[in-house]
Amino acid sequence: MSTMNAEFLPVLLGSDMNAYGMARSFHEAYGIKPLVVGRAAMTVTQNSKILSFRSVEGLNEDGVFLEEMMKLANEFPEVPKLLLACGDDYAKLIIRHKPELEKHFAVPYIGEELMNRIVLKENFYKICDQYGFSYPKTAMATPEDRGNLKLDFDYPIIIKASNSVAYWNCSFPGKKKVFVAHDEMERNAIFEAIYSSSYQDNLIIQEFIPGDDSYMRVLNAYVGKDGKLKLMSLGNPILEEHTPEGIGSYAAIITTYDEALMDRVRFFLEDIGYTGFANFDMKYDVRDGEYKLFEINLRNGRSSYYVTASGYNLMKYAADDHIFNIPQQVTYADNEHLWTIIPNGVLYKYAQNKELKKKAHRLINEGKVTNSLFYNQDINPKRWFNLTLNSMNYYRKYKKYFNNKGLS
Repeated sequence: MSTMNAEFLPVLLGSDMNAYGMARSFHEAYGIKPLVVGRAAMTVTQNSKILSFRSVEGLNEDGVFLEEMMKLANEFPEVPKLLLACGDDYAKLIIRHKPELEKHFAVPYIGEELMNRIVLKENFYKICDQYGFSYPKTAMATPEDRGNLKLDFDYPIIIKASNSVAYWNCSFPGKKKVFVAHDEMERNAIFEAIYSSSYQDNLIIQEFIPGDDSYMRVLNAYVGKDGKLKLMSLGNPILEEHTPEGIGSYAAIITTYDEALMDRVRFFLEDIGYTGFANFDMKYDVRDGEYKLFEINLRNGRSSYYVTASGYNLMKYAADDHIFNIPQQVTYADNEHLWTIIPNGVLYKYAQNKELKKKAHRLINEGKVTNSLFYNQDINPKRWFNLTLNSMNYYRKYKKYFNNKGLS
């Protein structure tokens, strides 16, 4: 742990696994207790002695958010504060209000103009074309397209909501975060189910890139306030979550290395004037040997503690840059490490890539494995009991939901 006298306060917006991983990173680096602010505490952020949790109803609403941030600024006027988002909604709020917020906080995020350039799908794909990145064939569907959508790519297809906030608030039988449809009949049934709910916004339709979870890649980067890349780490997921609400979220990742890909992403980020955290999800397509980019998130990813676990503390890069003004050289992470939130038994049973499974087994035997939720500096019997119950529950979840991404 750093012996630096770290007199600053990380303010983390969110209450999920990412918030805990970020809090743990700060605690490991500086021995400090971040303030975590969210709408409600979740199991992972409850009964913890490495963070202070504050519940604020409606925090993701524009007016409530800004009022709460100003309250915090007044509450800790003399302490340098680093403001960080644990999810997309908070990242967008921070960016939208960056001019007001940076009077009181260090805000390692891009401006609103750049956000609008890269967040909207149609703009993002234009930028991909400009910088030579491949992406899945994509179409948009409206409620009027229920039974008559014509696609110029083949089944199976991915179906997901374009408005994640509205989709989160809707309800219907068989609801999942993401659907896979194998034919037109299944697609129409999914459309009918979604549009029979309160959700009436567009749907994103994409070609399904072949391959199991292990064909995915996740990349987390930190770009300094000088506009130069400081850290980049590439992860190879072995297994994703398969519950209806968790599809697409990673459950186990082995860090990997691809210098050519990292160079391309570095050039892209520096060239567009990016700063702060960036998170890319992509999938390797065996048909043409290209990585297909799905999106760029304007914050560190939900599973980004895998970077810290492998020996490169992601949060320390932001704090050393924005709070302590410590110069940093560019680093491509290359330590091999296994990050996981599931029991080893689940990993061994459901991971489909034999080579990666063998590698995971070796890393576990070598002690190069970290579950970001179980931290030996944060031992509270109630917390560990609840986390252990949650962990064991993965056996039931995978048995029930594994590879079921349809409507049923």
